[in-house]
Amino acid sequence: MSNSKKYFITGLLIILPLFITFYLLFSIFVFIDGVCGTLINTLLRRYFGFSVPGLGLIIGLLVIFFTGFLATNFLGKRLLRVFERWLMRFSFIRQIYSPVKHIIHYVASREKPSFNKVFLFEYPSKDIWTLGFVTNEHFEKGSVSSGSDLVAVYVASTPNPFTGFVVFVPRSNLRPLDISVEEGMRLIVSGGIMTPGKKRGEHPETDPRGDGEISAAE
Repeated sequence: MSNSKKYFITGLLIILPLFITFYLLFSIFVFIDGVCGTLINTLLRRYFGFSVPGLGLIIGLLVIFFTGFLATNFLGKRLLRVFERWLMRFSFIRQIYSPVKHIIHYVASREKPSFNKVFLFEYPSKDIWTLGFVTNEHFEKGSVSSGSDLVAVYVASTPNPFTGFVVFVPRSNLRPLDISVEEGMRLIVSGGIMTPGKKRGEHPETDPRGDGEISAAE
């Protein structure tokens, strides 16, 4: 790769996220100011002869604070639940609102799911690898019934990791990944775009079928 191409791609990778971030913030500001501020500023100009730039944003922020206040008391929670149930009756809104809500709650939440290990395993067929999070390493009744040492693995969905499913996989079929749970979740939410960086000391020729089984003692 020539230096000019390398510099261009490096600069693009730095500038593009900044541009998208500021563009989205600016678009949100214009939208809120246009929706909330246009009517009030029209009335102010008509009766008082002046307008207030950014008035819509101020009103939008007040609405956000007021909504947060409602959500923290009993009556407000009930009202918001009723409104949300009514909103979810519309399928086209539900398909957008529900995933976006869960993603935002996951990103903002301090309490992440209690997964502690990330693994690959072959599913739904041989040579097709699925990323999963171990949730229970000691499923005794299932192990006795199946004759295999089964481990409960949660498979998250894209882009909403909270709508996944659980499969029970023989312990020997799991291959560990040297990434954190947060990196695994980002990988899923982004549809595979945000791949974790290679860890120090990791070699490309590492075989994923190598010494990777979870020991029963863990």
